[in-house]
Amino acid sequence: MKRSRTLRCSLAAFGLAILGTGLATAAPAQAEVPKRAAACTTIKITGKKVAVRMPDSGDTVADADDRVTRYVHKGDKLRSCIIANGYSRTYNKCGKTGHDWYIVRGGQVPMTCAKRV
Repeated sequence: MKRSRTLRCSLAAFGLAILGTGLATAAPAQAEVPKRAAACTTIKITGKKVAVRMPDSGDTVADADDRVTRYVHKGDKLRSCIIANGYSRTYNKCGKTGHDWYIVRGGQVPMTCAKRV
């Protein structure tokens, strides 16, 4: 019992000594947060009225005829962290042909109807 108490006290003193020297800092944990935030991008809608579409169950990429969850309007800013690539399915939206979609809250927005800010 006495040996374990001595061991605990010496480990506590060692931990305080490391904190006092500045060797143990929270910088690595704080450095990870901007990396994740940098992966996301803000997009601005360029189309007049753009549908946010939810893919059918089992699909990962939306189609031009999937159900509409909501509409966004020109100038709206949304946050997107992932782009869905639908190489085999093309669409004509906002006067352009495309196959990639921005994944946003509530569904997916055609990449041809938005630009990065």
